[in-house]
Amino acid sequence: MTPPPGRWSDLDRPPLNARALRTALVRPTALWTGLTVVDSTGSTNADLVAAASSGAAAPGTVLVAEEQVSGRGRLDRRWNAPARSGLFVSVLLTPGHDVPAERWGWLPLLAGVAAVTALSPVTEVETALKWPNDLLVTVDGTERKLGGILAERVTLPDGTAAVVLGMGVNVSLRADELPVPTAGSLLLAGARTTDRDPLLRALLRSLADWYGRWTAAGGDASAAGLLPAYAACCATLGRTVRALLPGGAEVRGEAVALDGTGRLVIADADAVQRPIDAADIVHLR
Repeated sequence: MTPPPGRWSDLDRPPLNARALRTALVRPTALWTGLTVVDSTGSTNADLVAAASSGAAAPGTVLVAEEQVSGRGRLDRRWNAPARSGLFVSVLLTPGHDVPAERWGWLPLLAGVAAVTALSPVTEVETALKWPNDLLVTVDGTERKLGGILAERVTLPDGTAAVVLGMGVNVSLRADELPVPTAGSLLLAGARTTDRDPLLRALLRSLADWYGRWTAAGGDASAAGLLPAYAACCATLGRTVRALLPGGAEVRGEAVALDGTGRLVIADADAVQRPIDAADIVHLR
């Protein structure tokens, strides 16, 4: 007797192969020390923050969910998607051994560069970044949000300061599954493949590579090549933007540069340049 269709029966969305992923990524000299794939969770970031705080997760831990029902983005926005339709992954990092805390703000930008440099070659889809940490693709000639990145600081039981870095990427979402009209997916952008196993391997390898360069340079984004790499794939630079600041104020102007700490520099109508630490950026025509 054939079982009734359910949320795990979509043959276009096979499950991740956790054993193969661990074999490929978890090695004695690698950044990643462990990898777990769970069927469903509220938020991989929340789970890994809790595990790290209690000592149940070691630095280098990777947590992946097939389904995330209460994912969080910047400004505490919710992030939900159908089961097995995307990459929902969080990692635990301890950059304090090599990088001063004042440079940790580069981590979400680093993850954005890692995602673009990993996903574009595998999928043959041009991806870009909207400052600070949104992933973009073009669908039917329109710029759409592909995914997002969230970094949260956590203290380990021994007092070590750490960061949980989470990423969500829409892989196989169909048009009728998009949470908002401004969202997109690799499938809708015409990706050569939507097989999540090679996508996740490429993403984690790229993240480890860029993290290694950045920590080896003591968090100096220019010396690590991170600053020019981010600028090269940032769709915000050179655009007229509206920056919605915490508290309700806004700044309009041209996004002209990133400074050494990763802040976006906006030149207003009077050519006064203002660095922005945190804002919700709107690309204007």
